[in-house]
Amino acid sequence: MIRARRICVTAVAVLAALAGSPGLAQAEQPYASGLSSAVDDNPLPPGWRIDGEGGTRELVWRAPEAVPMGDARVEFRTGDRLLGVPKPARDGRTFRLAVGEARPEQLTGLHVTAAGRRLDAAADDTHGSGSRVARTPAKAPANGVDPGRPGSYRTVTGQYDLAPVRLPGYAAPVEMTAEVVAPKGVTGSRPLALFLHGRHGTCYKPGSEDDVTGDWPCADGYKPIPSHLGYLRDQRLLASQGYVTVSISANGINAQDWEAEDAGAQARSSLVRQHLARWADWTAHRSSAPAVVRKAAKADLSRVLLVGHSRGGEGVNRAAMDSLYPPPAAEDGYRGPVRWKVRGTVLIGPTIFGQNPVADVPSVTLLPGCDGDVSDLQGEDFVDGTRGISRGTALHSAVYMVGANHNYFNSEWTPGEAVAPARDDFGTDPEQPDPVCTPGAAPRLTAAQQHKAGATYIAAAARLFLAGDDRVRPLLDGSGKRAPSADPARVLTHAVGGRRSGGFLPDGGAKVTGARLCSAIDPDPAVACLDPKTPGSSPHFASWETEQETGRSAVDLKWSAPGRAARIAPAEPLSLRGSQKLALRVFVPPNTTGTKFDVSVTDSANRRATLGSIRADGLPGSANTASYWAQELRVPLSAATRAGLDLKRVKSLELTPRSRSGRAWLMDAWGWAPGTSAVKAAALPRVDVGRTIVKEGDSGNRTYRIPVEISGHGSGQVRVYVLDPDNGRAENRLVTVRPGSKAIDVPVEVKGDTDYGDDVEHDIAVKAVRGAVVGKHRGGLTVENDDPEPVVTLSPVADRVTEGETLTWRLSVDAPAAVDLWEPVRVLPVTEGAELSTKDVDPQWLQDWSGDVPDPERPLSDANLWVWLNIPSGSTGVDFVVPTVRDQVAEPAESTRLALTDRNAEPLPGRPVLTGTVRDTLGARGTARQATTRPAHMVR
Repeated sequence: MIRARRICVTAVAVLAALAGSPGLAQAEQPYASGLSSAVDDNPLPPGWRIDGEGGTRELVWRAPEAVPMGDARVEFRTGDRLLGVPKPARDGRTFRLAVGEARPEQLTGLHVTAAGRRLDAAADDTHGSGSRVARTPAKAPANGVDPGRPGSYRTVTGQYDLAPVRLPGYAAPVEMTAEVVAPKGVTGSRPLALFLHGRHGTCYKPGSEDDVTGDWPCADGYKPIPSHLGYLRDQRLLASQGYVTVSISANGINAQDWEAEDAGAQARSSLVRQHLARWADWTAHRSSAPAVVRKAAKADLSRVLLVGHSRGGEGVNRAAMDSLYPPPAAEDGYRGPVRWKVRGTVLIGPTIFGQNPVADVPSVTLLPGCDGDVSDLQGEDFVDGTRGISRGTALHSAVYMVGANHNYFNSEWTPGEAVAPARDDFGTDPEQPDPVCTPGAAPRLTAAQQHKAGATYIAAAARLFLAGDDRVRPLLDGSGKRAPSADPARVLTHAVGGRRSGGFLPDGGAKVTGARLCSAIDPDPAVACLDPKTPGSSPHFASWETEQETGRSAVDLKWSAPGRAARIAPAEPLSLRGSQKLALRVFVPPNTTGTKFDVSVTDSANRRATLGSIRADGLPGSANTASYWAQELRVPLSAATRAGLDLKRVKSLELTPRSRSGRAWLMDAWGWAPGTSAVKAAALPRVDVGRTIVKEGDSGNRTYRIPVEISGHGSGQVRVYVLDPDNGRAENRLVTVRPGSKAIDVPVEVKGDTDYGDDVEHDIAVKAVRGAVVGKHRGGLTVENDDPEPVVTLSPVADRVTEGETLTWRLSVDAPAAVDLWEPVRVLPVTEGAELSTKDVDPQWLQDWSGDVPDPERPLSDANLWVWLNIPSGSTGVDFVVPTVRDQVAEPAESTRLALTDRNAEPLPGRPVLTGTVRDTLGARGTARQATTRPAHMVR
């Protein structure tokens, strides 16, 4: 039985009269792959259907070909609203989402995305994406120190394989397997770098070209895909430079994280900390260590670098968080002491579904310009999302690598290098080659070039965060230097934190004149920073859980003549004292050149100084890339000093266009000084949202509260979004949180009834604003329907009629439901006698119900008539009719058969198959056409 729920669940929250969440939507008449349903005003697009069994209603999409197992979440959306994250089937093509309360009129603009990229349609470049010539950025000057050069240490390589561990919420144990590459023959302790791969296939069949599964453990005849061996080049480089490295396997998580509400972030953190705990044990007791660890240099657990690729990036971010701010014990797979210190993270093409970076742990995020998996480059939030959260001394760097894809940072995900089947994640259409990312295009890197460049920047992070060598900082902090070892890759960087001060931020009450203060996430094109029709996207505006967000803004500048200044005035004057330069993060449309601005500042005494000029050129981009990315542009503050400005009280920033016309966006601007700041993590409160599951009940009203745990120390602010599944909107409010408090109090009132309905989820999503961290960002209350399904029967109303009359059957339920019910029926071949043909029924009816036409004449059962009948809520039945037509052919009685079916169009066992018979109007009298006979295939 298929149903559309209408459980009465009302949220009454601390946020006042709260409505919320992306509304779930439902087509009036579902489409079935291969078989068809009735046509009406709101059909589902091809490839979609409504399905279900055992009372669970699902929205199903079947892809034209298998969707490879990757790191980006596959998401169902209607317009800009997130419907939910579907569960994949084993075939890699079918995705199912329990849609719950979904009204027919809501399901418009239905589509499938992964990290903002359409999976059910090609990228739309009809509006143009600027110049079709993708210009590769000029080569930057070389840095004085190149971290990509191998060191002089001799190394040892080996594996350890420990007993698997059980993690909360995961049925199968997770492996404790790792590859170690480390210096040998050295005295003293050496820093430790731990690698965690992302989400990829888990098992493969040797000798096959594409037989890859997401099982765990692997079935007979299959082998584990050794994703953890894909970073051996990076490990060897680091080990030669004196770092102990270990790359851990996470296939057991990859196979099961589709069931996890946080997409596996907490489980990956637990696995990382399980390994670190073993290394802490082995450091204290060397004799208990595996052989390769005993041969390696002793690891210094006070200097740990975590390197994560894709979902592994989000996992190591959570591990860094959990090492500072312990998670709820019930959710954690490691509950021992923290005997290590994470000094930094490297995040390669990472996911960050929670948009919850750790502000007080330095980070470097690699953003691949041709990422075909996490294609929205949402990892930019590891930089942008740290602003204003804590002390701001930790450096957070974004490294944009032109022409790099997602997979080639891991050799076990690279065709020609991997032992298992592998692919270029970006993909290519031979008829419409991408000007930036198709292999062979000027900006596109080869696998070897990309991996070498990636290793170089991982080594730069290790040298800065673990060795404290400030000479490599210019490679990471927006200073515009390059590492020759990474050539020919073109790499651009920007950063926040470190020794930056002040901060012209569009949020927080800033006033903007001469330009538009825009919102990163808003369904209204007049409010949003980028119109949804814009080809390509911006990493700065990657979507989160809601269709509209508060506190994510930028300044949108658009001009048709030079000279009109855009002014940004913060709520209070800010200090640039001690800074050498003003660093602005600005982006312009891809493939554009020569955008110029004069930059000026004004102090509280209205003294104004023009600091200098900046020029911005767009990155190489297309409709398939996230190339609206900010470059760091700097101007000296010396002119302000000469003009006598009080740099302790700067009240405004002005950008004056000098180009004839153009468009640009300002993300922020900061006072900049060279050097690296000492980082000390602040004691902050931590917020984790849980989930409670309750029964609906048969009567009365009960009030439940969404479980939220606030731990840690001190007080901070978070923004709480209450997501209402009924109206598709989210209301939010700023909340001050303290450990142990009930500051986030969201009551949910549940009304019991005896009407059959569906489960309903009432969720909240939380994001840190200031002085707080958020672990599990989303959760809520699930109200389960506990009423029995109505019994569905199919019975005849008029099953013996004369030509020109209508066959009618009644689809009935024994009791009305509180939801719309969808039930499939199918026309079957007759087992004896003549069968109704496609010319015996009304042609418009045939077109409406099967999408077919009468010619050539054939049995009605060959017209693929598998239809889904809707019994509206509150109703007890609906009729299925087959209008017949009169002809002038003398013929025997003809019949058709009808049956209730399952989701695969197979008749339900134990249910009757009904027959309808149509008698000829001519009888034995006949006509001049009596000699006409039916085709032989019409008679059974």
